[in-house]
Amino acid sequence: MGDATWSAANGEITGKPRSAGGGWLVLDKSLQDVQFAASFKCTGGCRAGVLLRAEKTPTGMKGVYVELPDGESAAGSYAVTLDAGGKELTREKLLPAGGTVRFLPPVAPESAAGRGRGAGRGGAPNMNLPPESPFTRPDYSYKPGEWNSLELLLDANILRAWVNDGPEGGVANGRADDVAGRYGPIALHVGGTGEVRFRQVEWKDIGRHVLSGEKVGSRFRMQRINDFYLGWSAAVADVNHDGVLDVVSGPFYYLGPDYKVSREIYLGQTANVAKDYTPAMVNFAFDYTGDGYPDVLVTESRPIVMYVNPGKEERRWDRYVVIPQASSEVDVFKDVDGDGIPDAVYVGGGTMNYASPQPGNPTAPWVVHAVSEPGYGIPAQHGIGVGDINGDGRMDLVSPHGWWEQPVKGTAPGPWKYHPVKLGRWPRAGASPGGAEMGVYDVNGDGLNDVVTVMEAHGWGIAWYEQKRDTAGAITFVEHVIVDDYSAKNPGGATFSEPHASTVADIDGDGIPDFIAGKRVYAHNESYNDPDPYGDAVLYWFRTVRNPKAPGGAEFVPEMIHNRSGVGSTVTAVDLNQDGAVDVITSTNRGTFIFWNTPKKK
Repeated sequence: MGDATWSAANGEITGKPRSAGGGWLVLDKSLQDVQFAASFKCTGGCRAGVLLRAEKTPTGMKGVYVELPDGESAAGSYAVTLDAGGKELTREKLLPAGGTVRFLPPVAPESAAGRGRGAGRGGAPNMNLPPESPFTRPDYSYKPGEWNSLELLLDANILRAWVNDGPEGGVANGRADDVAGRYGPIALHVGGTGEVRFRQVEWKDIGRHVLSGEKVGSRFRMQRINDFYLGWSAAVADVNHDGVLDVVSGPFYYLGPDYKVSREIYLGQTANVAKDYTPAMVNFAFDYTGDGYPDVLVTESRPIVMYVNPGKEERRWDRYVVIPQASSEVDVFKDVDGDGIPDAVYVGGGTMNYASPQPGNPTAPWVVHAVSEPGYGIPAQHGIGVGDINGDGRMDLVSPHGWWEQPVKGTAPGPWKYHPVKLGRWPRAGASPGGAEMGVYDVNGDGLNDVVTVMEAHGWGIAWYEQKRDTAGAITFVEHVIVDDYSAKNPGGATFSEPHASTVADIDGDGIPDFIAGKRVYAHNESYNDPDPYGDAVLYWFRTVRNPKAPGGAEFVPEMIHNRSGVGSTVTAVDLNQDGAVDVITSTNRGTFIFWNTPKKK
């Protein structure tokens, strides 16, 4: 259509306008909800774009048009109409839209101006990096005269757009109601005075969802102990002091050994999987009051609260706020200071911290020890580990930005020595690198503790970081990617996004810890704020195999545990029934699950 010539050669589609208005190359498949990706190069003053839902009208065509940047003119997203010859008749800028919703409700006429919801995938792109961070914020800007990547995602009535994996390309997300265009093909456009080239052109019908048949790993037996979305985490403890381990998740505890009877810890209701976040992000259980009955810590969105076990009184538990503000999306409970009592390790108030209960008064606000310098806010929401990195017998704290070395006991209080190192990957559009609980153990058997971790909680990738030391004892790390996105050849076909929870445990009983991780479906509610939100809700364990021929002297062999439950914010691995095999317990928006492991044959 229109006044342009198009050709295809050497893997590229080239459009050259014959007039300033240019013309269109209309593809031959109509789509409604669509994902489009390509690389493009605009040279010589070209004006280029992509039309989605190019719907036929009595006078021509209409659709949702994304005008690409050219280094001079502003780009943007519009509702356009064309005549039968491809000439643009009208253009109206889309209202801003995006955020962690799948679609926006109808706009009231009196409030239409400026109505919208936040930015698209990846959160706030302009956040500051922590001090001395090893990460460098990528340059997402448009590169005139060079190849630039483009991704468009139009689902329901929200258009999301990325140029070079970020928002700075000038293409705005927008609200695309049916009136702009409801159903039709994709069309490429060129106008102006130069040519446009497209390569690696791909599109996907995202209105087509595929659900795999349910599978449970051969060494596991699944037991679902709750059908509803009540928590992102599960803990294990002998709640009623009968010698049998119980499961705690969200507002309930479930009594072993059959886990069929549950009681409320506090008032709670199931959350809406599509639109709500459960208030119970992280659960942990330990007898902090010292009365023989384990208490429960819950990260209720941001504060960490303690529910005190009432013992033999069968009632709801008393609640105490012990840490008012924890901004991280995962908190790790480990004994940092060596007193035998688990501390809370978290990010809050802009610092990496560990907090300890007050001796003799555990329900009072805990004593907070700031380990890092200030500056750890949004960039440090994901990824926390505790382990002895340098082999001095003291627990160090680990994050995607590096590790903090615990000083000798009795050292003056203050920030610990910081060792900046990338232990994760800077995610798309500048969200937050790292994942959930970071594993610290000797992967390859060389006597040095390595780090195994998720690279992006709201993106892709799992990796292990091999510790190296030079002749002077200086510590560095070498990255070995275990699994990545769909463009990579991943072992065992283990490819999944949103790996928002993980832990370490010896699943096969060979004496070497393994890594457990899975997909958190709808990590940002039911929306395309994160990639591949409708992918299988998988849970995997990655068997650590020491192999001198593998890079770094080790490899990770994935084995599926389940493909219809996924993970929440944590994964718990413990020998629940004391049969010698580590079981896996999860709580997600699909319910609460026990995966019973098969004991090793004697």
